[in-house]
Amino acid sequence: MALNFKTIAATALVLLPAILPNPASALDDTQKKEIGAFVREYLIENPEIMLDVQDALQKKQEEARLKKASSAVADHKDALFSSEHDIAIGNPKGDVTLVEFFDYNCGYCRRAHDDMSALLEKDKNIRFVLKEFPILGPESIAAHKVSDAVRKLSPEKYPDFFHAMMTSDGRASEESAIAIAVGLGLTEEALRAKMKDSPNDASVQEAYQLATSLGITGTPSYILGNEAVFGAVGSEALEAKVANVRACGKATC
Repeated sequence: MALNFKTIAATALVLLPAILPNPASALDDTQKKEIGAFVREYLIENPEIMLDVQDALQKKQEEARLKKASSAVADHKDALFSSEHDIAIGNPKGDVTLVEFFDYNCGYCRRAHDDMSALLEKDKNIRFVLKEFPILGPESIAAHKVSDAVRKLSPEKYPDFFHAMMTSDGRASEESAIAIAVGLGLTEEALRAKMKDSPNDASVQEAYQLATSLGITGTPSYILGNEAVFGAVGSEALEAKVANVRACGKATC
């Protein structure tokens, strides 16, 4: 675990109130040097305290992040769970809705795809909303433009397109996305015409705005119940949260 000056400074601040009889501003230069030497010696003799401070700081930051995300979920329910820009797979009338922010070029998303497929196969009552969130460069943006055209032209083919994109080899691009879409029966001419006439700027902008509100900075990220779940946490963790939503209406009971 990396430790930096901020961690050491935070540790010093924890110790100072216990050892200073007066505010630091009331100390002369000699006293300040003595206190500094004491803090340095203490930290060298007890380096594990820096790990404790680092852990406490990370826990506090994570709690603040989750609290911010929970508030944002409540404020943006319609855009998260019922946006006109998204397609839900699994059971469209499922009793639990799970939203995934993903990028076709996200390696973690691709590895998590198998977990999600297994979860949807096991649990036939999950509504899985796909929130396209291209953040991994121009090729991702181009691939998602094709994806948006597929959704608008043939929404019934979108689930197969999504699965093919997430399980394909190599980096996703406009060319690879068009090739997959053509393989599913769409024409390149129709795709390019739709991409020109109806770009996916609105859907991408909405996803970016939601991510900012939720504190999402990477993919995959999930929204489930009242919580944001950051990272590829695996099917067991998501399955447990689905069970919690059914039991108490929240991802964590």
